[in-house]
Amino acid sequence: MVIASNRGPLSFRRVEGEITSSRGGGGLVSAMAVAAAQPDALWICAALSDDDREVAAGAPGGRVDEAGFDADGASVRMLDIDAGVLSAAYNSIANSTLWPLNHGLLDGLPAYDEEWRRDWTAYGEYNAAFVSAIAEEAAPGAIVLVQDYHLDLVPAGLREARPDLKISHFTHTPWAKPQDFAGLPEDVARAVISGLLGADSLGFHSPRWAADFGGCAAALGIEVTTPLRAHPLGVDPEPLLARAGEPDVAERRAGLRAAVGDAAVVGRVDRTEPAKNIHRGLLAFAELLRRHPEHVGHVVHLAVAYPSRQDVAEYRDYTALCRDTAARINDELGRDGWKPISLEVRDDYARSLATLAISDVLLVNSMRDGMNLVAKEGVLLSDDAALVLSRETGAADEMTAAMLVDPLDIEGTAEALHDALSMSRKQRAESHAALARVAAALPPREWLQQQIDVLS
Repeated sequence: MVIASNRGPLSFRRVEGEITSSRGGGGLVSAMAVAAAQPDALWICAALSDDDREVAAGAPGGRVDEAGFDADGASVRMLDIDAGVLSAAYNSIANSTLWPLNHGLLDGLPAYDEEWRRDWTAYGEYNAAFVSAIAEEAAPGAIVLVQDYHLDLVPAGLREARPDLKISHFTHTPWAKPQDFAGLPEDVARAVISGLLGADSLGFHSPRWAADFGGCAAALGIEVTTPLRAHPLGVDPEPLLARAGEPDVAERRAGLRAAVGDAAVVGRVDRTEPAKNIHRGLLAFAELLRRHPEHVGHVVHLAVAYPSRQDVAEYRDYTALCRDTAARINDELGRDGWKPISLEVRDDYARSLATLAISDVLLVNSMRDGMNLVAKEGVLLSDDAALVLSRETGAADEMTAAMLVDPLDIEGTAEALHDALSMSRKQRAESHAALARVAAALPPREWLQQQIDVLS
């Protein structure tokens, strides 16, 4: 079995002259770790930093596990791709074109100019490097699990290079709506669709995203012969709850509870990026207090925001906007001894778990999300929290016991928060039980096995 993804299970950095490794971040890494730990599996990923490239270049055949680095038992080949090619493919095409396209966040009319075309060529070179490595490493008839929008061209290239392989591709984001996808240059749109259709199976978190892919292909007159399948990823409760029971989480939980006192808690945990819609969540909480003053002094909004892509001006500006808005709301609506919003912009996993655990209401109002595991993790961590959830998440397909909202509707979200805070304990317990069953329904091991089974 070969796993292929842009980000791998390890990342490297030099500290005081010594190269140290840490586990790669993100939900994809957690989901794929189950497969990677199998003795007959190899994970192929890219070297994403100068330190990564140094390690990859010095490892035998790029095999960082054979260079003395432990990836929880996984075999890992890290590709030392030219830094310029990586930057163009990752920053310009994957993260500045395909990602916002799939999330409905491409603003205005993008400039597909000569520079962008050079970046698109680099995206092809980047995908070709993965095709070459997989073709070299995969045993005859091997299963290949290609992950996400960074590698949309790999399936077709691999099908040509190694027709014996069994190939799947899984898109962890939503898929672009046909009217949005039509904004791509036609040759590029065709290359993306045809690239993916080289797989034996295409996976998505939601039937809606699979239907959107089919709609994009139909608009281009491309016949879809590859099965489109929905595999909605769930959470494994046991390791999550075990981590939440560790001393650092208990310490932060006690501190948060002491800080909020008897107030009810509306909690959220997100990255500081526009798609997570933190800003409108803050506005909705302020609107809740204005429309329903009985909550003033009796509820607080605890938000943990992980700094995301702070090297990109748009993300820095969005982070600053959220901070400024929280401060303005506190100035307007706060009173002595009570601050309505506590927004913490920092990477603190223990605080995140503690925040979700003490929440009475969980707020997930993403603009669009392939799945959104925070919604499921939050439900499993809390005792009986209600969930206010964006309809534009894959999780909304299953979590029908949540209060579903339009992510653009600030007043509607405020009313949903009021309804959630006003639920009786019996109503909340019943809702929470239904949500918890869904959250744990398809944990990573079973989610992954589904995809392997359809190839086998």
